[in-house]
Amino acid sequence: MKHILLFCLGLYASTSLFAQERPNIIFLLSDDQSTCSMGCYGNDDVTTPHFDQLAEDGMAFDNHYNTTAICMASRANIMTGKFEYKTGTNFLHGPMHESIWQQSYPVLLKQAGYMTAFAGKFGFEVLPEGESVDPTTNADTSDATILPESDFDIWGGSPGQSNYTTAKNQSMAKYAKDYPHSTRAYGAFGQDVIKQAKQSGKPFCLSISFKAPHRPVSPDPIDKEIYQGKTFTKPKNYGREHGQHFSLQSRQGRQYPRFHEWGYADKYDEVMALYYQQVYAIDAALGMIREELERQGLRDNTVIIFSSDNGFLCGSHGYGSKVLPYEESSRVPMIIFDPRHPNSGKQLRSEALTGNVDFAPTILALAGVSPPSSMDGKNLIKLYEDPTAEIHSSLPLINVWGPEETHSLSIVNKDWKYILWNYSKGDYQSTEELYHTAKDELELKNLVEQKPAKLKEMRTLYDKQLSHWEQQAVPQNNYQPYSKIFARQ
Repeated sequence: MKHILLFCLGLYASTSLFAQERPNIIFLLSDDQSTCSMGCYGNDDVTTPHFDQLAEDGMAFDNHYNTTAICMASRANIMTGKFEYKTGTNFLHGPMHESIWQQSYPVLLKQAGYMTAFAGKFGFEVLPEGESVDPTTNADTSDATILPESDFDIWGGSPGQSNYTTAKNQSMAKYAKDYPHSTRAYGAFGQDVIKQAKQSGKPFCLSISFKAPHRPVSPDPIDKEIYQGKTFTKPKNYGREHGQHFSLQSRQGRQYPRFHEWGYADKYDEVMALYYQQVYAIDAALGMIREELERQGLRDNTVIIFSSDNGFLCGSHGYGSKVLPYEESSRVPMIIFDPRHPNSGKQLRSEALTGNVDFAPTILALAGVSPPSSMDGKNLIKLYEDPTAEIHSSLPLINVWGPEETHSLSIVNKDWKYILWNYSKGDYQSTEELYHTAKDELELKNLVEQKPAKLKEMRTLYDKQLSHWEQQAVPQNNYQPYSKIFARQ
């Protein structure tokens, strides 16, 4: 009996030691935030001191893409490490099935002994096993779907788009008095989680999904003086004259009219000031969270990851909004800070190709949990250790939301992007676009005619990705037909 007791005590001691060695993990996600919104990504017109400091302390990534550039699908990608056709999750398609959710990073971390917390816009619902909905009529509102609140130890999440008014988010209402606007309220939530985690002695994973800077435009009133009356430098691909070479299909969604409807055409400075004000509040919330880590003595063992669920076109090429596979919509900021690593503080950047499917396997690897083999993402820490390394040869950019004309599958690698707009009815013809993004990140020149060898190479990558879609698409929510719809003609 004594030997058994000593063995159990030894096992407990080693488990406790392992728990202390495992890092805390904070994953912060904004909504609709483009790379042009941060000083550390080259915009001298904006003020983002905490983002800039995080990039200096850690590592910024310059070729990071959302494999689907719309919130519901992107958040499913992030949680599961899988491409959209393997999650089966997006607007107009349907919710995530529980068997897929059970392989997400929050569930697996909780099973591994992490204290898990979530706040903000969750972005999708989960369909319990044995339930079904008709995605053409009831995908997003079925009584069968749930928010997986019980899979987190601490919950501050909200359904749907959530609300900028803190009091209107039921799980966050207690913060409304001190933080009536939700963005800084999420910073306060993060502070409370850090305090509770310190008291528990358990490693924690805190995930916060800010609503900002998603529309409707609603900056925190305390930031109203920031950027007031400021003139902003327009990108060199701003305006309709720089989108004439884009496909006719790309102009059929809401992105094209929103150049005028949302004021980019005639009120650019006013619109961008409000957009950047909302990003400024996220920056402030990041500062609140980092200050609490310092106060609780947890800074040196807490990994921070920041990104956005998709970018925003902001008038580039004469478009607004997101969804389309162009750079401003699909490529977003991404920063990692691991205070334990010797490369921290060296102001290093990685030009490697990365995607939103990489977050789940990275978070699991940091926690010492083996990621499921079904994940499409890779461990980003390889790049933190060697910024010149590569983890992907190519990634898909998927859009199966909105008008059929705008549905597309694209392939991006470190230097090139290939887009196929395959809708070809009536006045529409199947259209290809090829951009040398390493030299033409503004996508001003379609090189389909000039680079036949590169076009052939990218078509091969496209066909390989489409074959993967055909083999691994989930049976639910109408994803299997796209392996035929996107087949090159």
